[in-house]
Amino acid sequence: MNPSDPPLPPASPVVAGPDARRAALAGRSGYDEAFLGPVVPLALPVRDTIETVILPYTHFTVVFRPDRRLAASTAVCIEGGALVEDMPREDVWEFDPRLPEEQQAGDEIYRNNSLDRGHLVRRLDPVWGAPAVAALANTDTFHFTNAAPQSDVFNQGKQLWQGLENHLLDHAAEYDRKLSVLTGPVLQDSDPPYRGVQVPMRFWKVAAFIQDGALAAAAYVLDQSPDLSRDAERALAGATAGAPPPLGPFRTYQVPVSDVAEITELEFGPLPDVDVMPVFRTPEERWRRLESYADMVLHP
Repeated sequence: MNPSDPPLPPASPVVAGPDARRAALAGRSGYDEAFLGPVVPLALPVRDTIETVILPYTHFTVVFRPDRRLAASTAVCIEGGALVEDMPREDVWEFDPRLPEEQQAGDEIYRNNSLDRGHLVRRLDPVWGAPAVAALANTDTFHFTNAAPQSDVFNQGKQLWQGLENHLLDHAAEYDRKLSVLTGPVLQDSDPPYRGVQVPMRFWKVAAFIQDGALAAAAYVLDQSPDLSRDAERALAGATAGAPPPLGPFRTYQVPVSDVAEITELEFGPLPDVDVMPVFRTPEERWRRLESYADMVLHP
């Protein structure tokens, strides 16, 4: 280049278009039903009466409901011994190009309000294996299809919820150190609408693992519905026009797998029959409020 020539303009960043991103996602294998072993295959949690789209990513799959603009369920394989724990977090969320953007809950749902983009498949759960594969898994979790509106309040209940997989991995370490974790929102017709999306009041999680050589499962529910004892007037009156629904503090419960199947109308295959939670006699005992990990039941 001649010193007298004008300087070249800075290079523009290369932004992949939807066709290129769709092609890149085409090779994702998604959740492995035989991850815990070929004799205990675990299918995706689905509901045959509702239209869904199956979206495979790296080590996880989203069962997506276009009518709700949210996932009905997700399923992830966690290889505890190969997790990459120092993967940088960039928080760059994208639409999945395999679906029309108007069918997904994007940034307009979360902008200028008290709602968080709550990861359904936790960011670090599928981040394992070779560095390039782990990096792909990390990026894949930042698709809007893997998010649902959650209260931005961070309290003990939310802390418990976010750490469940780590606690379960610690428990599984003495057995197989693998988990298949199924997660999603409880989608009900009564969920309050906000900016074109009905905001779920509850979320569920079912973890499957090998214990004493056999399949075992544990189920949990996170409740963000308004606390009527503290906020009755606002909750009953509804949020201010244009504001998100008045979400309450997070409450985390261990529940029977069969109850998750009932409230979601999803199929969980053999998991209700291998639940580690004891059968309680009264309805009040069925949902065990968790104040700490010590409250969890992990042996029948």
